[in-house]
Amino acid sequence: MLAKLRSDTGILILLATVFVVLHVATSGPYGFHRDELATLDDARHLEWGFVAYPPLTPAAGRLELSLFGISTLGVRFLPILALAIALVLSGLMARELGGSRRSQVLTALAVAVVPIVTIQTSVLQYVSFDYLWGVLLTYLLLRLLNTDNPRWWVAIGAVIGLGMMTKYTMAFFVTGLVAGLLVSGLFEETIRRYLRSPWLWAGVAVSLLIFLPNLIWQIQHNFISLDFLRHIHTRDVGQGRTRGFLPEQLYVCVSAGLAPLVFMAPWFYFSERGRKYRLLGWMFVLTFVLFVVAQARSYYPGPLYPVLLAAGSVVWERWVTARTRGWALTIQGVTWFLVASSAILSFALFTPIAPINSTLWNATAKLQENFKEEIGWTDLVATVAHVYDSVPAKERAATGIIVGNYGEAGAINLLGPHYNLPPAISGTNSAWYRSFPENQPQTLIAIGLDDDFMKEHFERCELVAHNTNSYGVINEESRDHPDIYLCHHLLQPWPEFWPHFHRFG
Repeated sequence: MLAKLRSDTGILILLATVFVVLHVATSGPYGFHRDELATLDDARHLEWGFVAYPPLTPAAGRLELSLFGISTLGVRFLPILALAIALVLSGLMARELGGSRRSQVLTALAVAVVPIVTIQTSVLQYVSFDYLWGVLLTYLLLRLLNTDNPRWWVAIGAVIGLGMMTKYTMAFFVTGLVAGLLVSGLFEETIRRYLRSPWLWAGVAVSLLIFLPNLIWQIQHNFISLDFLRHIHTRDVGQGRTRGFLPEQLYVCVSAGLAPLVFMAPWFYFSERGRKYRLLGWMFVLTFVLFVVAQARSYYPGPLYPVLLAAGSVVWERWVTARTRGWALTIQGVTWFLVASSAILSFALFTPIAPINSTLWNATAKLQENFKEEIGWTDLVATVAHVYDSVPAKERAATGIIVGNYGEAGAINLLGPHYNLPPAISGTNSAWYRSFPENQPQTLIAIGLDDDFMKEHFERCELVAHNTNSYGVINEESRDHPDIYLCHHLLQPWPEFWPHFHRFG
């Protein structure tokens, strides 16, 4: 047993265990994130598809709610575990590329301190699982190339299917893989043989079989997710969220201090020594170009970077080995200093450890708003409960809660039962398909709706409360949706009103 723990794989598992312990110990001090609330809301209505994403992440949320109840830590355990597995696989990729323990550990640590990885340990989103499938895909491709066993295509197909059931950006990775196969096949007989292998087509069949339930759901819903994705992409481009794609690669998809490892990777994949693995180099380049052309968000290529970090670590190791003892020690000292400083910065800035409104908190808020979006949901639900209780008892049973976004809906539906609140009425994403309540309430507590919408659809609305939080944190809810109204009498019957309430978010 002790010998196994001292093995290269044992060391990687030990690092992953430390990663899990650190993030479990620091996850969840603020509250649920807006996106988590949406995912958990869908988790209580499991289907083979949802408007905003495929079904795997809500299914993970349902499992965690069943195991751990309403707990931020419980909800985030599977994302932490998924990223820890990705860390181990990244180290194993360095081994597949010929690296010793030193380069394997460097790769694993380089992945552990990536900002997008650190951020995703404290929120239940599809990004964590998408990262795992992307890393596993490239690891299995390495196994295919090293063993020359085409049966690996079946496992690769299964991972692609799971990826498509997690996040549709897997389609970009597959397109990059196919293009890489075709480009590499122009020069390599081995690749041409893979293209002719029946095992490749068996892998294709497996991937399609896994993805088929979601495909059927999309057909049944007129490919509503494509409409959603077009809407979100137009919004992101319009708001400038895609402008930083190229520079953000160096401090979102990798840690800036360890970015040189990425730049070393081309010397590996496109050298004669790395010719065997050139497919992976082409896959990254072509997928990256696809994301640039599509004006994607900067973190989308993130799952492909570990295979570059692995190659860069192997190049680094060979370079160190070829130096004199003095230079080798100096280079290693600088490298491990960069690893340590990157880890400290990543942990301090991207894990939820800062006291709210402290100097460190304000620094993290300037870099990303995730933590700010975890504040105030319990306050919102308590305020709505106070308004609900103020409604005369004889009217209360016919009173509903109508909301403008998925965070508000998720908060009411997750935390509201404690106050005996009715389910939120939401028209955002998949909630719209769940329709309006059977009792068709005419008195409604309205959250997050603009004045023009309320004037158009209600006889009268009165301001009854404010949506704020006990910390005074300015976030989307307190800034953009500060008022809570009590509205009376829809001007249209619910079946006529409902099409006007359909929205994406």
